[in-house]
Amino acid sequence: MSSEERAPVGVDTTRPSVARVYDYMLGGKDNFAVDRQAGQMALQITPDGPLAARANRGFLRRAVRHMVAEAGVRQFLDIGSGLPTQGNVHEIAHQIDPQARVVYVDSDPMVLAHGRALLASSPMTTVIQANVRHPEQILDNPEVRSMIDFTQPVGVLMLGILHHLADDEDPGAVAAVYRDAVCPGSYLAISHFHDPGDAHPDASKKALMVEKIFNQTMGTGRWRRHDEIVGYFGDFELLEPGVIALPDWRPAPDDEPSEQTDTYYTFVGGLARKP
Repeated sequence: MSSEERAPVGVDTTRPSVARVYDYMLGGKDNFAVDRQAGQMALQITPDGPLAARANRGFLRRAVRHMVAEAGVRQFLDIGSGLPTQGNVHEIAHQIDPQARVVYVDSDPMVLAHGRALLASSPMTTVIQANVRHPEQILDNPEVRSMIDFTQPVGVLMLGILHHLADDEDPGAVAAVYRDAVCPGSYLAISHFHDPGDAHPDASKKALMVEKIFNQTMGTGRWRRHDEIVGYFGDFELLEPGVIALPDWRPAPDDEPSEQTDTYYTFVGGLARKP
């Protein structure tokens, strides 16, 4: 039986999906030929793409650990969570506090199917199918409201998702809705494709080439400048070292040594606290 025949109901295997291409970059198996083709086209330009995917997971791990262990956050809203893989948010948080609550949100029906199977035995987690572009639908969702107490600090994760909103979809306004929904003491983590411009012209040139491929295959993908990405944090207080290349955000002793390849300069992230 082919992987296409095993696709959950509602999954379109004729078009690549963001979640499944990312899964392919991480070495996962929950992807189809169309996803691998899109990923391979990008890898022809930036063959170090899997390093960027792994760096994003490393940033996720360190940011969640900080929020739980250092800031006392016990509930998380992971928007654009992607397919389950090693080191999911609840797995990281539960190493410190098994009572931490996590809601995963993704628009891909395959994420919903796989997530619900994975999380069936975990009462502190749930997954919903919704689109980041419609924040009110996510924030007012009954499953979200049953799991998240918005009068208490929330860790909002928007990793690798805002760069899939086009400029005319106003990602800044979308991020602002989520920022406004949480109380003081909450945190926002963002990772985003980055165009380093003249600082690293070769990496910038390749980023724009991959951007073109992403838009041709998946219809989304924007590599933005540093100041624009910082703006998505609004008036939240950025933690040191700010918005920076993902491997350099508070690296842990057991993290992979960072390689300053092209994607090192083209994927950045940061964590900020609501005052």
